[in-house]
Amino acid sequence: MQEQFDTVVVGAGIAGLAAARLLARAGRRVVVVEARDRVGGRVHSQRDGDHITDRGASWIHGIDDSPVEAAARAFGMPMVEFTVGGYQPDSRPLAYFGADGERVGSDEVQRFADDVRALNADLVDVIASSAPDATYADVVEAALAARDWGPERAQRVREYNGRRAEEQYGVHMSVLGAHGLDDDTVNGDEVVFPRGYDELATHLAAGLDVRLEHVVTSIDWSDAGVTVTADRGTFHGAAAVVTLPIGVLQSGDVTITPPLPDTHRRVLGVLASNAFEKVVLRFAERFWDADVYGIRQFGDEGEWWHSWYDLGRIHDEAALLTFAAGPAAVATRHWSDEEIAASTMTQLRRLYGEDVPDPQSVVVTRWQDDPFSRGSYSYMKPGSIGPDHDELAVPVGGVLHLAGEATWGDDPATVPGAMLSGHRAAENVLGRAVPIEGLWT
Repeated sequence: MQEQFDTVVVGAGIAGLAAARLLARAGRRVVVVEARDRVGGRVHSQRDGDHITDRGASWIHGIDDSPVEAAARAFGMPMVEFTVGGYQPDSRPLAYFGADGERVGSDEVQRFADDVRALNADLVDVIASSAPDATYADVVEAALAARDWGPERAQRVREYNGRRAEEQYGVHMSVLGAHGLDDDTVNGDEVVFPRGYDELATHLAAGLDVRLEHVVTSIDWSDAGVTVTADRGTFHGAAAVVTLPIGVLQSGDVTITPPLPDTHRRVLGVLASNAFEKVVLRFAERFWDADVYGIRQFGDEGEWWHSWYDLGRIHDEAALLTFAAGPAAVATRHWSDEEIAASTMTQLRRLYGEDVPDPQSVVVTRWQDDPFSRGSYSYMKPGSIGPDHDELAVPVGGVLHLAGEATWGDDPATVPGAMLSGHRAAENVLGRAVPIEGLWT
């Protein structure tokens, strides 16, 4: 039997929940159809006894004017400042180690950080004048070539930008579009959620009609509205908000009929879903400095494992977070959790000594293999520009509205981007402006 609604929302991630909540508050009859057995999508917190691990999103990358920060504050979600998630070179204390495994002095770190900021300033103009198909590696090389730096000095900044690309967008800078990091700024402190980021999704979902474990297989649209077919029911609405991740949209797992317009399909060709996994190591006791936010190493030894972040700043525990990002995530995709932990421990022992103990527990995410995400989040391939994201959000036939982090050009690949895209979709469905504060007031 086909159920009738004003709007069908596909996906109970932050974008879908935001759209549904605003539409429901505007008096529309809304259903949210979700494949998973939980809400939140790629915002997912794992709870094991006293341990809370955000397997998906962790940070608000800058709380200034952030709708997520405003919502979290209104919902009573505790936040802890942890300003290094945006891969800044020195915004908070970091323990740097050289290519030889020895600790780098503070003066040398300062010179390096100054070089990073100088090149980042140069990159603004270099990116603006770059060829349409230029990669981020291309623009970094062009900017370095204009600087009269020696090989070692240039290599450290080149390396920094490469690792920043991987840690921020989960791909090697040679396949990231030149514009892929030109909007990557942090406005204000960064914060994380000690009780778990998924509290945001739980609050947004309160009172909504959410159908969990409904795997959507097809979406059919026409002037008469949209029909969404799932394995456990069929839903029709005058409109639909579709928040499928970019990897799922590209996979063909969900058939959209008629196909999306050429404008939308062009964008689907220049965006992609990344390979980016978290590795959380919990120890009996801390062996690293108590006063640092994280650990980083220069040199080839850090090709895969170069940065670890002290989760003890969030909870009273001896725990480090690192990332298998881009090439590392692809290469270790079929490794066991124990093999991945052993690989990163080799590097930690190189820095802190062979007597560093094994972790007591390991958490490794597997977003690449999740059929409902097919990667962690979107990135821009060569040939793409920021406005491409927003092209995906242009309403189709007046009835079909795409939303999600990949559709928000100002701040893609983030939870605020997802929330703002859901707000935009709700406004497009309603045909009028609604305050985003309606999500939390």
